[in-house]
Amino acid sequence: MEYRVEKKFLVSNEQILLLSAKLKTVMKLDSNQQGSAYTIRSLYFDDIYDNCMQENESGIDERHKLRIRIYDPSAQKLYLENKEKYRGYTKKTRNIITRDECTMIMQGVPLTFDSKRLVVNKLSLAMKTDYMRPKAIIEYDRTAFIHPLGNVRITFDQNISASKSCEDFLSYDINEKIPVLPKGMHILEVKYDEFLSDYIAQLIEDGKLIQIAFSKYYLGRMAIEGQFVY
Repeated sequence: MEYRVEKKFLVSNEQILLLSAKLKTVMKLDSNQQGSAYTIRSLYFDDIYDNCMQENESGIDERHKLRIRIYDPSAQKLYLENKEKYRGYTKKTRNIITRDECTMIMQGVPLTFDSKRLVVNKLSLAMKTDYMRPKAIIEYDRTAFIHPLGNVRITFDQNISASKSCEDFLSYDINEKIPVLPKGMHILEVKYDEFLSDYIAQLIEDGKLIQIAFSKYYLGRMAIEGQFVY
């Protein structure tokens, strides 16, 4: 998978309603989406020195994060992902893991080397050499619009929350969920391969959108520690 453009904007409830109505005229909802939104829950990892946090805070351009993502707490299939960022572009690679493997990882047990699962190997090595461990759960509700031209994906991520109760990742309920953004504020993400068509760009441009640097993991950790940036 090649690197993609990824831009993020802070939006209000009112902006989401307006922009959603516009996007529906030219884009389709993600086929995997049932209803108006779907829930994403991710378990983020960091090393003994919290280097991922430090890289975000320092604004280092070339960095990566490891996480396990699940769309249903009862699902048997989970996704171990490596998200890379380089000069404003992003790339995501992932391997499928089982619930049992996820439990092992959460308990600090590296998985066995597998030549076909590069992300699994990357995490297992980091667990052994850098003491990479789960640090935070990030959960939110996503509404996703897609368009084939330019492989465009526009998402609204609402109700973003964080928890340090990493042991609850596979549970239906998570303890101590803390809002990451002020009430009524959410994140708009615009992702595409090589170009964004003018008519889609014009639809989302309301004259009030301001692009921001936003890491759900970083802001989630800050919220858990009682420090709010926005």
